[in-house]
Amino acid sequence: MSAQIEEIHPGAKPLAHGEDSAISAYGLADRPDERQDWSMPPRLPSLVDPPILFAHRGARAHVAENTIEAFSLAVTLGATGLESDVWVTSDGVAVLDHDGVVGPFLRRRPIAETARQDLPSHIPSLAQLYDVCGTEIPLSLDIKDANALDAVLLAASDAGDSARERLWLCHPDWQRLAEWRKKTDGIRLVDSTRLTKIKEGPERRAAQLSNAGVDAINLHFSDWTGGLTTLFHRFSLNTLGWDAQHERMIRELVHMGIDGLYSDHVNRMVNVARSDGLMS
Repeated sequence: MSAQIEEIHPGAKPLAHGEDSAISAYGLADRPDERQDWSMPPRLPSLVDPPILFAHRGARAHVAENTIEAFSLAVTLGATGLESDVWVTSDGVAVLDHDGVVGPFLRRRPIAETARQDLPSHIPSLAQLYDVCGTEIPLSLDIKDANALDAVLLAASDAGDSARERLWLCHPDWQRLAEWRKKTDGIRLVDSTRLTKIKEGPERRAAQLSNAGVDAINLHFSDWTGGLTTLFHRFSLNTLGWDAQHERMIRELVHMGIDGLYSDHVNRMVNVARSDGLMS
């Protein structure tokens, strides 16, 4: 797979009205905070330029996570990617939720044992997300239930246009990802892990991922260094960083040459991107 990824075109549908007030209300400054001293070495090259700004579970720092409101607000605030966790219902529908269980305390039941119509109304299906936000914005999905893969692929295919090619599917078992490669042509597969769990060392893992057809590796922001991004880029692997919650963390990842990052705070990601000239 080519190391060059096509230019990002966040074509998601904005909220119907109130965009200016939303931007003001959630802390997107017209001018970034110039009082900070952000002196840093030159930015290392990335494979995706500008890097994708994934809104973790939507704009969860501002509204209830994994809701249509959260995803819509994230797009309005300037996120260039969306992220969520995906499960499959007992009747085969891909839905977006973090914990994968529903119901009151002591009577909670798995989503896998619940029909779509019996889920709480705030839990959206993947199809609903596509209906509201479109198919042009990159979408990172953490596959929490391996049985959800087929439902995800069906929803993406039904959405049409570029839904499949904008998907980034994450899982902590890279060997399972390798098994999925044949049925996920055109979709990016992501090894989501921690540096301490890579017992064979990062260079060997990079070779394994490249040989298996896995496209990217996702590490906690604190695991990344410029040397590591450079190493994985040598194997044409995209580098992603999660849990980047403060502007300092976001800026450090960007300067390390990261290809995408995840944050609860869309406003902070956008402020850094603007101040670094990555978006207007």
